[in-house]
Amino acid sequence: MRFEWGLDGARSVASGADLAIVVDVLSFTTCVSVAVDRGATVFPYPWKDATAEDFAAHHAAQLAVPRGAGGLSLSPSSLRTARSLSRVVLPSPNGSALAYELAREVPLIAAVSLRNAAATADWVAAELSSDAVVAVIAAGERWPGGSLRPAVEDQIGAGAFIAGLAAAGRGGFTPEDGMEGFAPEAQAAMAVFNAAEPHLHEVLRGCSSGRELIGAGYADDVEIAAELDAGSAVALLRDGAFRQP
Repeated sequence: MRFEWGLDGARSVASGADLAIVVDVLSFTTCVSVAVDRGATVFPYPWKDATAEDFAAHHAAQLAVPRGAGGLSLSPSSLRTARSLSRVVLPSPNGSALAYELAREVPLIAAVSLRNAAATADWVAAELSSDAVVAVIAAGERWPGGSLRPAVEDQIGAGAFIAGLAAAGRGGFTPEDGMEGFAPEAQAAMAVFNAAEPHLHEVLRGCSSGRELIGAGYADDVEIAAELDAGSAVALLRDGAFRQP
């Protein structure tokens, strides 16, 4: 069990991995969880790519628009309240772009948020061999200059998934012997989740990304992102799209 940040971090730990876990709580992987819970298929795609419209047309999917433009967007609320939801292309600068790039290197990718962290951990424990290599990647955010800004909500989401696997006894974890199969970075992420879990809604509202979304009028998106274990669907990236197994 390895844990890293962003695309560069992903490339450093994903080589040889059987599964990559992409975490972008505010808001890409929360959007994926909401959509897949509804039975929809979600195509990740690079942010602001000029070919996105052609890509969506080729896959007979609806292209998500920027927040506030009306229709489906990188807003969990828009996906939850849509009258119909079938196939959607959902670009984002962090989680979506990361998943799209990693698909070239890793055979299996899962989108994990706080909503489906436990469901995904249960699926991994049941379906993957005990010696499978799992790379957990926190997408993070971007500073104005384009460099990676670590985002605590993504570390919390990663930690929720890691805690689920530890609870299932994976990675060599036992109460007596500790977490032998978990890298120190993974253990640290789990500790951050355990500290935040009693007051997740307050933490997400107070973190930098949460304050930014609330200030822009998207408080509902932050509340949806904090719905720990509310989602039952695992979101696996196969043939270019996230869907249920």
